[in-house]
Amino acid sequence: MAWKTLDDMDLDGKVVLTRVDINVPVENGQVTDDTRIRRILPTIHDILAKGGKPVLLAHFGRPKGDRVPEMSLAIVRPALEAALGLPVGFAKDCIGAPAKVAVAGMEAGQVLLLENTRYHAEEPKNDPAFAASLAALGDVYCNDAFSAAHRAHGSTEGIARLLPSCAGRLMQAELSALEAALGQPQRPVVAVVGGAKVSTKLDLLGNLVARVNHLVIGGGMANTFLAAQGLDVGKSLAEHDMADTAREILAKAKDVGCEIVLPRDIVVAREFKANADNMTVPADACPVEAMILDAGPETLAHIQTVIEGARTLIMNGPLGVFEMEPFQTGTFAMLDVIAAQTAAGTLTSVAGGGDTVAAINAAGHGDDFTYISTAGGAFLEWMEGKTLPGVAALEG
Repeated sequence: MAWKTLDDMDLDGKVVLTRVDINVPVENGQVTDDTRIRRILPTIHDILAKGGKPVLLAHFGRPKGDRVPEMSLAIVRPALEAALGLPVGFAKDCIGAPAKVAVAGMEAGQVLLLENTRYHAEEPKNDPAFAASLAALGDVYCNDAFSAAHRAHGSTEGIARLLPSCAGRLMQAELSALEAALGQPQRPVVAVVGGAKVSTKLDLLGNLVARVNHLVIGGGMANTFLAAQGLDVGKSLAEHDMADTAREILAKAKDVGCEIVLPRDIVVAREFKANADNMTVPADACPVEAMILDAGPETLAHIQTVIEGARTLIMNGPLGVFEMEPFQTGTFAMLDVIAAQTAAGTLTSVAGGGDTVAAINAAGHGDDFTYISTAGGAFLEWMEGKTLPGVAALEG
């Protein structure tokens, strides 16, 4: 790996500008989920242990260059202090006199949080002068925000070109996990891709077909592929205008020897609601007035065989409408198999994406994957084979 980690840096007495993602949900001025905060703690603790002074750079919401009070990082500060177990200083700007004075006043063992980087319109523009103003505050740059690494912003890309740079522990874990899943994976590799629309994941499917041995397609996307093969999918969510594209992906998969795993049997209902009357039928027997809401047992048996024979698995999306009883059955049964194979030490499992993480947690398997990414867009772009500016800058 071409990028450095905290282990490669001399931090003693150094001000370490640390880009983190603490863009957490807030209601009534209170943080409602501190997952992202807890994930940056190892990096902060390690910088302190090495004698460094962590100065945190972060965005919060989308203020678009304005000082929007409800998007001040001061709101997040109490939750950060509670998770860290230490007081955290706060500067009312991330550049200029407020930031300089606050950094200059830091002593060993202290942590400082700077105000929302997106209060400056120059941040998303990756303005060189803005990046230089950030860089002037510190001695070393540490990027621990993989979730923002697909953005070429001043605090994610520009600053990395100006200071000795490294990856934080969360960034290191994300990159290592994704390298294991798609860079140099143990084979066979299976990818599970679900979601509503093929059109939103064209780049993903095109990249994966050439890199994995089995591609399991679920959710509304599977309906589009079934329809493209001439099957009637009734009132199911499907993009019929993507039929040619679906057929092209199927043909490409055949050419490169990648098995596309589509539903062999389906769970259908006439109403889109929890506990709706439902039945299981072959994939080519969907009633015209019904909709497909889950994969059937024959499909799951095949998916289980595929997963049990794999060494690496990467997941982005559920098999069905997991939010509603009883249509979570397929997704949860598949997750049980993934968890069991991971626990047995025979499978490296990596997952990411909002719906995916929600499904995994709902199934009670939040601790049972090798790695679960909370990065969202950056995770998806990495799976698509795209270069992430924030990562490329660390390698430069």
